[in-house]
Amino acid sequence: MVKIGFICEGKTEKNVIESDRFQQWLSLNGFDCSLPVIDAKGNGNLLPHKIEALRQELLDRHVQKIVILTDMDVDSCITLTKQRITEREGQLIIVAVKQIEAWFLSDTPTLQSLFGDSTFSFEYPEQETNPFFTLQQLLLTKTNRGVGSKSILVSRMLKYGFTIENAAQHPNCPSATYFLTKLQTLASAN
Repeated sequence: MVKIGFICEGKTEKNVIESDRFQQWLSLNGFDCSLPVIDAKGNGNLLPHKIEALRQELLDRHVQKIVILTDMDVDSCITLTKQRITEREGQLIIVAVKQIEAWFLSDTPTLQSLFGDSTFSFEYPEQETNPFFTLQQLLLTKTNRGVGSKSILVSRMLKYGFTIENAAQHPNCPSATYFLTKLQTLASAN
């Protein structure tokens, strides 16, 4: 088992990584996840001069690999986001295109269950400028109930069965696929 630690940009990512379903996936794929996952409380805290204390906390827990999960937000490309954070040995940076909520739009089975609509699918989730807003509007339209915050949204998505594996099955969500593939590569290399 590879002892792995996560630093996440915010609470949404932290809740997804700490979810029972993802923890089971990690275990099945040869990982022992150091909990709690670290919430960096915003992408500004992932800058090199601020992230070192977070990295040290995980190293003090004796993790072998550190994974940083962040959003691309307004950066023009994933490479710029990774350069802003600065890559280090023993560390993997995963960037969800736009925002992690695009992964929620990619999880067709969960959205079908949540909306009570077995035909629902969202064609291009990673092209949405503001996937959280899109999900808010879809929830209002499909369920007559909105969500006021990202924490309520992530709770509802997890309750209805959200998994990164489902998101990775979407043909237009390569960042979720990349995330799982990179983790599997890490596990097989050790």
